[in-house]
Amino acid sequence: MNMRTIVTISCAAGLAASSAFAKISSDESKRLREATTVISEMRSAPDNGIPQDLWSKAQCVVVVPSLKKAAFLVGGEYGSGVMSCRAGSDWSAPVFMQLAKGSVGFQIGAQSTDLVLLVMNRGGLEKLLSDKVTLGADMSIAAGPVGRSASAATDAQLSAEMLSYSRSQGLFAGINLSGGALKPDKDANVRAYGSNVAPRDVVVGAERVSLAEAAPFVDALRKNTAQPSPAN
Repeated sequence: MNMRTIVTISCAAGLAASSAFAKISSDESKRLREATTVISEMRSAPDNGIPQDLWSKAQCVVVVPSLKKAAFLVGGEYGSGVMSCRAGSDWSAPVFMQLAKGSVGFQIGAQSTDLVLLVMNRGGLEKLLSDKVTLGADMSIAAGPVGRSASAATDAQLSAEMLSYSRSQGLFAGINLSGGALKPDKDANVRAYGSNVAPRDVVVGAERVSLAEAAPFVDALRKNTAQPSPAN
């Protein structure tokens, strides 16, 4: 075995090891746990949850637990979340995402909001996997209808690339995300999957990767929460 072969094998082993032993931070583990709780509760609410028929059409879901809103004069929102997409008949391993929006004006108090975004087509997915997408400009977004059925959805909601659902202090409430910047969390994704795996490859299933800490979150996405028809 010549020296060049030895060096090549050593480099390949080093890359494999760096990917195999990548570890997410405690904050990212917490993000996954909170996202699991949010999606489970917001899907299962019988009268004001996410309609199952819209859920079944969504191509991807982004969950941002505890979106923070700053207070006093110059404010804004910032949150960290995760995104998973349909890969065949299953959901992909999640990629980590960041959402930021600045605002200027008189504000009183601070609040924390749980946010779920449904990406309704593959075009929306392609935009989200770019360096950064501006909601309302690069990608159309509308507040999603709530309840057991999406029959009350408006034309604007049905044509939007993304539907938003938010919950503040246990109550569903509207939130204006226009102008917000949503993008992959590069550092977190490198820790989770290694530097050689792109977020696109994770969510479209091109790379067979898994993340042990994400198993409960993916299970929550798989769960069928459709309500049974009332007995006659």
